[in-house]
Amino acid sequence: MAEFAIGIDGGGTSCRAAVTDRMGKVLGTGKAGAANILSDLENSLINIVASARQALDDAGLDPELAHELPAVVGTAGANVGDYAKRVEKALPFANGQVVTDAMIALQGALGDADGIIGAFGTGSVYNARRNGKIRGIGGWGFIVGDQASGARLGRDLLERSLLAHDGVCRPSPVTQKIMTEFGGDPERIVEFAHVSKPKDFARYAPMVFEYAERGDEIAVGIVKAAINAIAESLDALLWPECPSICLLGGLSKAYHPWLDARHKALLAEPKGDVLRGAVELAAKLLQCDTGSTR
Repeated sequence: MAEFAIGIDGGGTSCRAAVTDRMGKVLGTGKAGAANILSDLENSLINIVASARQALDDAGLDPELAHELPAVVGTAGANVGDYAKRVEKALPFANGQVVTDAMIALQGALGDADGIIGAFGTGSVYNARRNGKIRGIGGWGFIVGDQASGARLGRDLLERSLLAHDGVCRPSPVTQKIMTEFGGDPERIVEFAHVSKPKDFARYAPMVFEYAERGDEIAVGIVKAAINAIAESLDALLWPECPSICLLGGLSKAYHPWLDARHKALLAEPKGDVLRGAVELAAKLLQCDTGSTR
């Protein structure tokens, strides 16, 4: 019977892991590269295991213990096709459960309580719990989804910069900055877009917010489009007695000033982040294991 478990947040920019005991106490943490199972499954598996082994080492435990411990891995793309099962089979953990990043975000922010979460990092996803029933929105990847994510903000900025170059819309300071970065050559932007991963686009998200705060017309338009997408998703999940909305992820605070008043009124500080959610679910595995032996 295992005494420890591993909770893992497989993010699009980095993979974070924590070793927990059955009470949910974090004993050690680790970090590795991105874990986007849709765009790079092979390296995602490598980084998930590397973060777990680092967390075990940080906890003063043998990294080889990973093969004997249960683990919960939350990652984008776990809701698509058979990716979750493929990852579970490929990982070395004794009992590996792969869930969506929305699931660990919900658990981290709300614990077992009802409410709505929106998580905005490299990707974006929403989840709601109402009377114990869970409903999710998004998590489809930035090519056809992930509105308001860092990857989409960056992609939209590059798109608008090309449109400004072509004279379709007026250039602005932020589009001029992008063109300067790429040496004034639109073909370099296209080449970048064709070889880049979501995290590469996401690094332009802070620039969008920086210029939006200055009143840059293009940047403001991109942020407003993202806010509209957030509002639509939150409204699709909202119910009259909903107790709270929690926003998580690296971009969440940047969106707060732009939110509609009706959503701001329900904003609450999350109890914990997405890694905390993975840790809590991992601890539940240990508690269930204890219960099964009685």
